[in-house]
Amino acid sequence: MNQKIFQVKSFVNYWLDAVDEHSLHSPFFYNFYTSVLMKKSTQSELTSLKHVRKNFESDDRSIEVNDLGAGSKYQKSSLRQIKQIAHTSASPEKYSILYANIIQYFSYNHILELGTSLGINTLYLSKARETSKVITFEGSSQTANVARNLFDTSKTRNIKMIEGNIDETLPQYLSSSAEIDFALMDANHRYEPTLRYFDCLIKKIQDNSMIILDDIHYSPEMEEAWKAIQKHELVYATADLFRCGLVFFNPSLSKQNVVLQF
Repeated sequence: MNQKIFQVKSFVNYWLDAVDEHSLHSPFFYNFYTSVLMKKSTQSELTSLKHVRKNFESDDRSIEVNDLGAGSKYQKSSLRQIKQIAHTSASPEKYSILYANIIQYFSYNHILELGTSLGINTLYLSKARETSKVITFEGSSQTANVARNLFDTSKTRNIKMIEGNIDETLPQYLSSSAEIDFALMDANHRYEPTLRYFDCLIKKIQDNSMIILDDIHYSPEMEEAWKAIQKHELVYATADLFRCGLVFFNPSLSKQNVVLQF
């Protein structure tokens, strides 16, 4: 099936199934929906990041992007303008704010991001709680340089970037890391690497941790990866927001999946 047709079909299915707070019977998901998903950010540190995104969206510089995963669905050339990357690869603003709201709501401290890209979303993660520690992984050298410069000019102190092939750098980091509170998987959008990264991360999670998968409806194999993760024995609840999927590990939630309007 053509990927564009697949994505349209996936969105129609999501739209038909998605519910709001009025149809949520779980007290946990009702509170999560009303207190996190519906929250409008007033935190000045987050709203001030709009200019970072706008600056990148008008940046005509070109960089060489080394795609180690499924690659861009918009750009086939490895030489890409920064403004193109900002328009097509960066998390939309409402999702960046959502991730920050989640970190604040659950008071997460140890945060991982797989796939730094330009670093826009990383800043949202870091500004959510500046006492937290954000570890971000990027495989493309020139992309990492752009993000590193952004972190320096933004004077952030709680971000550590790990550059290199995530297949190697993630296991190395996790081998000596503490438990993880929050992880955002936004790299290598293919079935096997997605499950491999998830299996690495899950060894360091706790009951109140959360893992978020980006682009769960990007392709048939990403949907299959999402379905496989839902069935994992340590996964007790999941939430489908179409753009991303949220994974919860608290046994008190029992086995359930919700499709939420967002």
